[in-house]
Amino acid sequence: MRSYFVPVAYICDLSKYIMLNLNQSKKYFETAQQVLVGGVNSPVRAFNSVGGNPIFISHGKGSKIYDVDGNEYIDYVGSYGPLILGHANEQVNLALQKGIKKGTTYGATTKNEIDLAQLVTTAFPTIEKIRFVNSGTEAILSTLRLVRGFTGKSKIIKFRGCYHGHCDALLVEGGSGIMTLGMSGSAGVPESLVSNTISVSFNDKAGVENAFKQYGDEIAAIAIEPVAGNMGVILPDDDFLPFLRKIAYQHQTLLVIDEVMTGLRHGFYGAQQVFDIKPDLTCLGKIIGGGLPVGAYGGRKEIMDMVSPLGPVYQAGTLSGNPLAMAAGIAMLQQLQHKDLYTHLHKVTGILKDGLNMLSEKHSVPMQVHQFGSMLSVFFTEATVTNYETAKTTDTKFFSKLFWALLENGIYLPPSNFESWFISTAHTESDIEKTLDSFDVALGKCV
Repeated sequence: MRSYFVPVAYICDLSKYIMLNLNQSKKYFETAQQVLVGGVNSPVRAFNSVGGNPIFISHGKGSKIYDVDGNEYIDYVGSYGPLILGHANEQVNLALQKGIKKGTTYGATTKNEIDLAQLVTTAFPTIEKIRFVNSGTEAILSTLRLVRGFTGKSKIIKFRGCYHGHCDALLVEGGSGIMTLGMSGSAGVPESLVSNTISVSFNDKAGVENAFKQYGDEIAAIAIEPVAGNMGVILPDDDFLPFLRKIAYQHQTLLVIDEVMTGLRHGFYGAQQVFDIKPDLTCLGKIIGGGLPVGAYGGRKEIMDMVSPLGPVYQAGTLSGNPLAMAAGIAMLQQLQHKDLYTHLHKVTGILKDGLNMLSEKHSVPMQVHQFGSMLSVFFTEATVTNYETAKTTDTKFFSKLFWALLENGIYLPPSNFESWFISTAHTESDIEKTLDSFDVALGKCV
């Protein structure tokens, strides 16, 4: 593999070497650091892995975002997944405008919760009953409590590089920001809270078999992203998910599929339908709220009926099923029922993938371009990327250099090599053409 490393000190000050005006963003960041921890409310926003000053966003429309200095970017972050219809979608905005006139929250049930639940269960037939919460993290931690309550077992199998929110039990080699920071977990998480977590390599059937040989009677659930999204997009081997379904059934263990990222990204369905796998429970988030804070977990009726008020597994939340989040989600999912939207999504994402592969050959830069539906990521390595260990062979220092070169040319990627890129229905073929042209120029500068 050719080396494109640049000195760390240079990377950290890389924004100084581009012509992009970020003066207002710099001022805001200086102020933010006085009142916000690290100047941000989520670590990846601090740009630590790419160096330089983070940009502050003013607004977005369609496929574009605009920073406080007036710079325009074609956006491939999309709030990390939920904005599949692009920024400021008119129908979602209209639903919010109508809803906010009625009130923001009641601490009581509304019809919106029923309507969104019916849409979600249409898209995910394995969800017989659902419970809305406020984030993907909350959905996961509630699910962990539920699987333990239902099975009477305590251990959970998770896969290295898969991120299931920042709940203590699964914050073990969890991908994305944790990979960027070089952390295997987090301070403040006692060993007792992860002692029941079994970490196995993604796509490693032998590792799963060994876990069951050692702890078979104690394993409550297998939790997995069907397509990894937080160590970059990594697809399962053809036989991996069917293997998990079979071994879970054999050991009376529940299979939990985390579709916080993959849900509705390939079509009006989940990755579970793409791979023909029936989980016992599914976790959702982001996209089903139309861009507002939301999460959900659901699955087989007999399992979900263990949740309070019907059963002994307690879970509650004053803002769960918030009427505004439900209204935005309804407006989002109603639009996603139109198949032509996904036809366009697959087309533009495919053009982007093919174009990146061509540029890899043109510039002799090793690039592994992975795609699932409208999710995409690039690993700068000659290795075949199939798991956490091979994902880490990507040249993150080269990515940092490329990130700033692209930003200068109006392309906004996630500021971490281990985050998925998200394409929206608002992205046009013209956007993709400009993106590829910018990549061509940036690769020419960075090699």
